[in-house]
Amino acid sequence: MNKQEHWNIEKYQEYLQSRGKKVFAGGNRSKYGAKKTKIDGHVFDSEKEANYYNELKIRLQAKDIKGFCLQPTFILASGLSYKADFIIFNNDGSSEIIDVKGFKTKEYIAKKKVFEDKFNLKIKEV
Repeated sequence: MNKQEHWNIEKYQEYLQSRGKKVFAGGNRSKYGAKKTKIDGHVFDSEKEANYYNELKIRLQAKDIKGFCLQPTFILASGLSYKADFIIFNNDGSSEIIDVKGFKTKEYIAKKKVFEDKFNLKIKEV
């Protein structure tokens, strides 16, 4: 007779650890260790990005900047786009494209090069 066994989350994590698999408690961390964070109804990919958002809000309130935009998307080619973390609009009329980085993937590095070549703009990494 075949007996079906049901595991709870803890038993499954123990099983994975016994097989040498890495387990993240909570399940809300990326493979690079970033923890999604929600502020003002916006979900950020990392605490670092959420903290930068808070800094921008303070800078805006202090009138250090004119404004900022969250996650603007740029079309690089047909079927290829790049989503920055922020655009900052400075008081002098200039703007900055910001990407909050903890880890640079090969995909990001390639898209950054295409973006900078196409739009003749630099991405500022923080």
